[in-house]
Formats: sequence, C-alpha cells, structure tokens
Amino acid sequence: MTTLTNHKKAVRAMALHPKENENAFVSASADNINKFSLNPKGEFRHNMLSQQRATINAVAVNEDGVMVTGGDNGSLWFWDWKSGHSFQQAQAIVQPGSLESEAGIYAACYDQTGSRLVTCEADKTIKMWKEDDNATPETHPLNFRPPKEIRRF
Repeated sequence: MTTLTNHKKAVRAMALHPKENENAFVSASADNINKFSLNPKGEFRHNMLSQQRATINAVAVNEDGVMVTGGDNGSLWFWDWKSGHSFQQAQAIVQPGSLESEAGIYAACYDQTGSRLVTCEADKTIKMWKEDDNATPETHPLNFRPPKEIRRF
C-alpha cells in the first residue's frame, strides 16, 4: 500500500497501540521514535525524540498509554503515548556471570492486564517487571510537564 521513509537509521522495532480507537503505531530505530496513523497512507504524526542513547530494539504499549522502549545497552524508558514525554527510566541488570555487554533488550511486551512487562535480553534471560504497588508521588516523583507543542520533523 505504501512505504514509509521517515527514519534515517535501520528500523528495529514497532508496536501497535492496543486500543482500536487510537488507530496508530510507533516505530523505533537508533535515530528516534516515530508515531504514525494506521491508515492506508500511514500518515506521520510526530517524533518522540529519544535521549535514550541506545539503539532501540524493542517497543511495547499498553492500553493505559504507557509505552516502553528497550535498548541495546539494557536501558528501559517509559513514555506517555499521547505527549511523547519520557517520564521514567530503568536499567536491566545482567545475570551473574554475564558480561556487561550482554545487557541488551531484544524484545518486550505487556501481559493481558497491561501492568506487567516481559523482556527478552541478551544475557539469555526473560525478565518480568511489575508496577511498584507502594509507589506514591512522594516516593517516586515524575516531574511530568507535557510539552506545549508536539514537535513535528
């Protein structure tokens, strides 16, 4: 139907938003994360400029609009789907006996509830992540200030 050419580097991951009414998907590469409409033309919506400093190998989105990207350095970044704002970062810890260079995340997906994340990693492990039930705005401040305008490039 169409070919989208909005990336300057190899596209390594993509994910559809699980809600039909969003009708969109994201694609990720070493240069940035792009959001597109899921229509026959694949209209470009906007960039989510990544400061992740890693080649992104994995993307997952849950119904609450929390998107996660996993990098080749083991970094996990959590994003707000609508604004494109990165609100939290985490770092995968390699399995004892593995090299630090085996920290890469190769795949990620949310479970059916959307509250647990499963990652497949270069250190030959599958890790399951869950929300911190004891987190409060005081213990885990987000400092979330959505941008006034979403940048379009």
